[in-house]
Amino acid sequence: MAADQGPLGAAPAAPVVTVAGPRVPRAEEVLTPEAVAFVVGLHRAFEGRRQELLARRKTRRAEIAAAGTLDFLPDTAAVREGDWQVAEAPRALQDRRVEITGPTDRKMVINALNSGAKVWLADFEDATAPTWENVVSGQINLIDAYEGRIDFTSPQGKAYTLKPADQLATVVVRPRGWHLDENHLLVDGTPVAGAFFDFGLYFFHNAARLLARGPEDPNSGPYFYLPKTESHLEARLWNDVFTHAQAELGIPHGTIRATVLIETITAAFEMEEILYELREHAAGLNAGRWDYLFSIVKNFRDAGEHYILPDRNTVTMASPFMAAYTRLLVQTCHRRGAHAIGGMAAFIPSRRDPEVNAAALEKVKADKDREAGNGFDGSWVAHPDLVPVARASFDAVLGERPNQKDNPGPAEPVTAEQLLDIAGAGGTCTEAGLHNAVQVGVRYIEAWIRGLGAVGIFNMMEDAATAEISRSQIWQWIHNGVVLADTGEKATAELVRRLVAEELAALRTELGDDAYAAGRWPEAARLFEKVALADDFVDFLTLPALALLD
Repeated sequence: MAADQGPLGAAPAAPVVTVAGPRVPRAEEVLTPEAVAFVVGLHRAFEGRRQELLARRKTRRAEIAAAGTLDFLPDTAAVREGDWQVAEAPRALQDRRVEITGPTDRKMVINALNSGAKVWLADFEDATAPTWENVVSGQINLIDAYEGRIDFTSPQGKAYTLKPADQLATVVVRPRGWHLDENHLLVDGTPVAGAFFDFGLYFFHNAARLLARGPEDPNSGPYFYLPKTESHLEARLWNDVFTHAQAELGIPHGTIRATVLIETITAAFEMEEILYELREHAAGLNAGRWDYLFSIVKNFRDAGEHYILPDRNTVTMASPFMAAYTRLLVQTCHRRGAHAIGGMAAFIPSRRDPEVNAAALEKVKADKDREAGNGFDGSWVAHPDLVPVARASFDAVLGERPNQKDNPGPAEPVTAEQLLDIAGAGGTCTEAGLHNAVQVGVRYIEAWIRGLGAVGIFNMMEDAATAEISRSQIWQWIHNGVVLADTGEKATAELVRRLVAEELAALRTELGDDAYAAGRWPEAARLFEKVALADDFVDFLTLPALALLD
């Protein structure tokens, strides 16, 4: 970068690196000079391109606003029409019929690895509030797990330990998206990308360690999930990061395998191109439901009535535009030899309410039966008790086969019109839905700014994606003058503020004065109103929320 150049012919100036986080026990084990230098190297090599791509997102959004639509890219038709395949999946990623997700705290590491799922998505992104303690201790916990020295004892005295290595889930790490900075590590006064930090530390400390375990071990390579990708150019950047990282550490090219979450509407129109850019490192694509809905609202928030999303809980994967999206994902992946991974079952089983359990588990089963029947190779759950449910659905279709990549999916092509047929979902906008959005948004944000990224709310495991869809729907309804079907009242900022105030009063009653005062409810309410009601739409609620984290 130009700012690093010295006199003509001189070597680039050494960067000024500042680690500004509060003390975290054992941080020195992961923040070694060599590891930090590796992360700084990623920053210096690729930060300029990251910033260019972030700027491109704004340009693309302006183009969508002007056109009111999207289509497949004419310039990349040759990629879509070409004859190519992604690299063969390593042994550990051949069978992915059940994947469990969750943050990297010590208890979750043990429970997820022991869960019986084939894969654990170790999440530094939507399920983690990126406090310095969370992102650093998460790296320590993963190393401890690979070294077989991790344990945990709850405040109630319950002990947690790992099963034998060959019974553990395969770890696939999800670093933060391109848009998030790590404000505790600065290079010449500029924060490094959270993506470079999470990926860089994990790869530096674990790539060689995992390869040394041998191909028979479920954890025998560095595998990643890539979130919030909006274009094939962003996938190209990841591919170049992988190539650079492997060369720097002497790891064979192509060792890394990455699964891309198709959780933005723009990425849905570039699935083939995304796989092509990553083809030497690609493992598959995943259907990320809530962020996908959020992306549709964000990009088409001012495009008129056709794009108004009804109550979020009425939009299912069977809704026509969601069915088209998942159909295209299966077709694309299997045409190119990649895994197609389905969406999240976020229900948290209750041991106190068997009737709620029975009804919810039946819905989970139906959802997983549908995914397996539609050609997916696996799916996500948020709780260990759902692993057997999802496994049964995929076992019934796969049998002893590790996947169904030989299933091409439905033959009918998916059109741009089908992907954008939001009105075809039916449903209505109601005050009950508005109230639920306020409840989920406020409760989640309060937990997030206290450092919790995965939060049980109303028997559902919620993460940042559900808070995003909640607040973005409110913004969309207000700015489009939606009339609520159950009350006849118009969605307004005043109504939302009233519902927020009522929710805070209800929480005080529910929790009691002392517990309420110990929380951060007023701050959460203010932030929720800011991201839901501001005239200018905030791209990600986590961006202003970062200022409230340690």
